[in-house]
Amino acid sequence: MTRPALVIVGAGPRGTGLLERIAANAPELYDGSGLDIHLVDPHPPGAGRIWRAEQSPLLWMNSHAEDVTMFTDDTVEMAGPVRPGPTLHQWAGLDGRTFAGRRAQGAYLRWVYQRAVAGLPSNVVVYHHARRAVRIDGSREERQRVWLEGRTLPLRADLVILSLGHLDAEPDDEQRELSAYARAHGLVHLPPDFTADSDLSALRPGEPVLVRGFGLAFVDLMVLLTEGRGGRYDGDTYVPSGREPVLYVGSRRGVPYHAKIGYAWTGERPPLPRFFGPAEADALLARPEGVDFRRDMWPLVEKELGFAHYHRLFTAHPERVTVAWSAFEARYAAADPVERAGLVAAAVPDPADRLDLAALDRPLDGVRYGSHEELQEGLRRYVEADLRRRHDPAHSPDQAVFLALLSVYGQLVRLGDTGGWWHGFFSHLASGPPGPRLRQLLALSRAGVVRFLGADMTVTAEGGVFRARGATLPGAAFDARALVEARLPHPTVERTSDPLLRALYADGAAATPDGLLAVDRADGRVLDRAGRPHPRRFALGPHTDARGAGAFTRPRTGSVAFRQNDATARAALAFLRVPPGPGAAHRPLLEESSR
Repeated sequence: MTRPALVIVGAGPRGTGLLERIAANAPELYDGSGLDIHLVDPHPPGAGRIWRAEQSPLLWMNSHAEDVTMFTDDTVEMAGPVRPGPTLHQWAGLDGRTFAGRRAQGAYLRWVYQRAVAGLPSNVVVYHHARRAVRIDGSREERQRVWLEGRTLPLRADLVILSLGHLDAEPDDEQRELSAYARAHGLVHLPPDFTADSDLSALRPGEPVLVRGFGLAFVDLMVLLTEGRGGRYDGDTYVPSGREPVLYVGSRRGVPYHAKIGYAWTGERPPLPRFFGPAEADALLARPEGVDFRRDMWPLVEKELGFAHYHRLFTAHPERVTVAWSAFEARYAAADPVERAGLVAAAVPDPADRLDLAALDRPLDGVRYGSHEELQEGLRRYVEADLRRRHDPAHSPDQAVFLALLSVYGQLVRLGDTGGWWHGFFSHLASGPPGPRLRQLLALSRAGVVRFLGADMTVTAEGGVFRARGATLPGAAFDARALVEARLPHPTVERTSDPLLRALYADGAAATPDGLLAVDRADGRVLDRAGRPHPRRFALGPHTDARGAGAFTRPRTGSVAFRQNDATARAALAFLRVPPGPGAAHRPLLEESSR
């Protein structure tokens, strides 16, 4: 009889985390009859594409080394056993407050993969197929066939799990039009992409380049076009090589993501969740009419973030408030949004100590400058103020809000697709660049290598060039022959360039209005358009509507991804321990020589 087989498509951090959970749960759930696990990924297991060794050593992680782990702890709500392991800084012998290079993270991930494989039962064999999977077929009742690029015979599997990570996407209508205009007029247009994979050679020294996007993709672009072209920093001064283009950068917000917090937590943590926990998520899930993010979820998120902020302010900085925490908390819990605003105004005298989520989201709303140079000076002041605040423990309520963001993220994942705004807001506050990167940005601005365009940036193709305008500097326009879209592609199931996912959607898999693959919240099984979970197909990661904040996380934060990995691993092992049906017997299993 054919040995049971599992195919995992995607062997990067998410696939590696899943493999670790399979190894942890196998002693309890698998009967020892043997199992073949096939990892399908053109990139090496562990690091995958994003964390591969073959990339610039100038590129960093945006987390401290002590805040990066691939291992579970007792804060993860899961049925499987905890299997502790070292954080990145413990494994690599780094200072915990270091922002490690991506190559170092890739080495850590490769080691985690090797440890996971070594932890599997002796009769479980892992094969790596360095190819792309292009199609899955097979009915719900029979073994699945997974077709690989360049092979004529499929892998046959009892179960298939898609842990695809971040994906490329076909351009949307606007990007196609901009690319066509660039070809027709001899311009350069770089559509959304992973910056480390982009060919930047067409961006000429000294020429203006419009850059749309001010998040982490921009930070990578900034690094590769400055230090990556021979420039260097002398303290707070940038010394150009002469090979840099001039980057005119803007975005919807017009400012970079907030810097990573530069101090350690001390003292009492806010007791989270308080207003948005499992009970509230369960109540929303039980609504027969469904839920709306702004109407139903955001009020709970807003109240939870405010609770964390004021808990920290009142308990760590009582000299800056006018009432005791116990009295404030009782009134805060009972108040509606209007009443809460009045309560905060009376109890917190300094507006700088109040949480204003709208201002954090759109700091340039209503801000106007009279000249380009005034805009540069204004934005530099904004970045400098952000750096001071994010490195000053006197503003530790900011870190409490960060912890609350992680907490509410875990509940929102259970509720499905929350739309693009929430993920952008979360990244803006919680997933910004290291402080040293923003200091470099300031140096580049003073050197004239980076120029700010402000908020609500728009780009048009006219007059044989790309033309940028923004709301922060009314009436001004900036022309360039090059345009870079500094952001990740948004791969909906209809527009992803991944053939397997597109074929799955064409074959009847369900998608959310935002284009994400719909999965069962309990264990990640792929749903069809009637809402039925497929018994033999699972999916994990950012291409699904159960996407978590990342495949790895900081320790002791109840990682959503780890919880999902454990649930999927346990469901898969429970299925595989039952002998396959008659349709699965005596079918050959393709095995490549690389193991």
